[in-house]
Amino acid sequence: MEILNPKVSEDLAAGRPIGLDLGSGGAPRAGFYAVDHVRLPGVDILADLNAPMELLPEGCADRIHSRHALEHVREFLPLMREIHRVTRPGGRIEITVPHFSNVYGFSDPTHVRFFGLHTMFYFVPPEHQPRRRKVPAFYTDVSFRVESVRLEFYRNGLLDRLVAPAFSFLVNRSYGTQEFYERRLSGMVHAWQIRYVMAPLK
Repeated sequence: MEILNPKVSEDLAAGRPIGLDLGSGGAPRAGFYAVDHVRLPGVDILADLNAPMELLPEGCADRIHSRHALEHVREFLPLMREIHRVTRPGGRIEITVPHFSNVYGFSDPTHVRFFGLHTMFYFVPPEHQPRRRKVPAFYTDVSFRVESVRLEFYRNGLLDRLVAPAFSFLVNRSYGTQEFYERRLSGMVHAWQIRYVMAPLK
């Protein structure tokens, strides 16, 4: 791990909360420090998300964003522990990843996992999980609160753009309709991605 942007070190030394864009690639997000394992233009922190982010102190971030990056991470449980560690209480974590029904996702040889409606609930204590379905939460010693989950659909062509908004509205009306979609419809109507908004429980 290496801090490339001296402003990151200045903020950390001053105790100012920072925003981290994990796996930013070549398009860093405005208002966040870009974190990537490739030394691309605009990258502020060089880091392999499969390894500890040892230069970032506990509770240094109040915002974490990641878009289409975590599907590349092999050491996923340790990464979730690191995200929990560096996010301060009340911090916002927004993660967007390919849904398991995304057929294009299988073309990328660097993808090692896919995500579904219940994935992040494996990091949520049972009492904070949806009543309809409980999943094990004993794989790690850190916990989060899932504030929202949203399934998002392709908008590649005219038909997608016409149909996707209405279909997305119907699917995302409740946890029950999302679960019905995954169990009964995802094999026919494929989702593009899934977006989680979370906060650490500390």
